[in-house]
Amino acid sequence: MHRRHILALGLAAIAAPTFAAPMPYRLGDTGATITYTFTLEGTPLKGTVPIDRADLKIDPNNLEASTADVTADVRRARTGLIFATEALKSRSVLAADDFPLARFKSTKVTLGARGRISEGATVEGMLTLRGVTKPVRFDAQLFRAPGSAPDDLSALRVVMNGNVNRTEFGAVGYPDLVADTVAIEIDANIEATG
Repeated sequence: MHRRHILALGLAAIAAPTFAAPMPYRLGDTGATITYTFTLEGTPLKGTVPIDRADLKIDPNNLEASTADVTADVRRARTGLIFATEALKSRSVLAADDFPLARFKSTKVTLGARGRISEGATVEGMLTLRGVTKPVRFDAQLFRAPGSAPDDLSALRVVMNGNVNRTEFGAVGYPDLVADTVAIEIDANIEATG
């Protein structure tokens, strides 16, 4: 099934007036990962940070009332290169020993012009990294599980993409080697708990 078709089915289900209030969700068994892409001497490289905790509430009748509060342990950050992983967690970049947790807390969900996520939803919020809190913005998509019934919102996949400027958070190490902009993708499988 094509991704666009899955999204369309998900949108139809989410638009259905089945629930009267935000539904709580937890991370699914397959968990969730933050993938970051940084540029090292002109070459894009990827790394990951597992999400430890997520407090998610999704309101199918009013998606703009949905909320997310997500925490990741940056001490568990990894790249494909051991020297890059150690540099990433060092005091001049993430300062993982001093500030082990990164946190994103949503403040606003904005849907497309006609109130549809298919027209480009954005999630704004506050990201805390290295003890510094700054506003960030992500593009967001929400999918139902493939093959699920149109009104089955028990399992969803959330994908969010955005960019952060690492120097705004004080992660200024290795400026001659690593670019300031870091691309972030959050990919989470979540399950309803209510």
